[in-house]
Amino acid sequence: MAKIPKVGQVRKTYKYKLYRTKRTKHLTRIILTCAEIYNHCIALHKRYYKLYGHHLNKYRLQKHLTKLKRLPKYSHWRQVPSQSIQDITDRINTAYERFFEYVRQKKQGLKPARVSPPTFKKPSKYKSFTLKQAGWKLEGNAIYIQGRKYKFWLSRPIEGIIKTVTIKRDSVGDFFVCFSVIAPRSNPANTTSGKIVGVDFGFKTFLTLSDGTRIESPQYLLRHIDTLRRLSRKLSKKKKNSRHWIEAKRRLAKFHRKLADLRRDFFHKLANELTKKYDWIAVENLNIKAMQRRWGRKASDLAYSEFVSILKQKANVIEIDRFYPSSKTCSKCGYINTSLSLKDREWTCPVCDTRHDRDLNAAINIARVGASTLGIGDVRPCI
Repeated sequence: MAKIPKVGQVRKTYKYKLYRTKRTKHLTRIILTCAEIYNHCIALHKRYYKLYGHHLNKYRLQKHLTKLKRLPKYSHWRQVPSQSIQDITDRINTAYERFFEYVRQKKQGLKPARVSPPTFKKPSKYKSFTLKQAGWKLEGNAIYIQGRKYKFWLSRPIEGIIKTVTIKRDSVGDFFVCFSVIAPRSNPANTTSGKIVGVDFGFKTFLTLSDGTRIESPQYLLRHIDTLRRLSRKLSKKKKNSRHWIEAKRRLAKFHRKLADLRRDFFHKLANELTKKYDWIAVENLNIKAMQRRWGRKASDLAYSEFVSILKQKANVIEIDRFYPSSKTCSKCGYINTSLSLKDREWTCPVCDTRHDRDLNAAINIARVGASTLGIGDVRPCI
């Protein structure tokens, strides 16, 4: 029912902003060329699937791209590091494997989460390229890529073994370098009592804890919706692709980035606070994509999945199956109220006459299942 995380190592990412110089134009050319290679690979995959009914083997595709780089027509592909091209084929191959696994499960009568095959991308929407063990060299706050030196703001030291380096361009036009590292999992200092808390996510209250604590969401997008609308109106009044249109678009993107930074800062502080108080944190494995399709901007503003990913980096998190009826199960006697709807915020158990707050009752049940899975407290492990 629940997934116990592995103990030992954890994958972390350190993100730093590159200084804006003339050399960053070369990074823009590499990203645009990567977009061209990506779309070329997608076209080959679609053609191959149309002929043979399955996706193209990535090793054959890599050999084909190596031959194409020798032709005069594709000679500009040589400015892209070879490991970046391999990363493009790896990502496309993984996306197709997930899609075909989704089709296979659908044929078996299962109901998996919807997965779409990879599609073409506009060059303006393509944002990054990745280097693995070669093609880069790190010296202090400077990274060398293809012999060019790029400095970045080293706001904190890099701890762990660097596995990949990603150069990313955001919608504002700024460049960032992201180091993906393997580091030892840092357990909290108070992980001796076995204290566990259940967390229920909601729209009216962001988090409801099993001990009765309620954490409201700051809702940064809703609070700044007037500013967002004003910037959007200014963009819509400008002539597309004009100088003023580009500047208005940049201001709007910068505002969106500011909101994302505020939200991420709130998540990090909240995760640190929960980590200091509890040894284990039990959460539900929710289908956020489906919630976004139904509730739109409201679900995106809360960004629950981003919070859980940050929480996993800092705390011991155990995930409960999304199909477990945490809200409908009476936390006192175990009765399941199948007639409970989303509009019912409080309900009374017909068996034991216990009055339940929907969110608090769900958090208590989540904590109980998490404790049962771990084998801590006064419950036995789930079998």
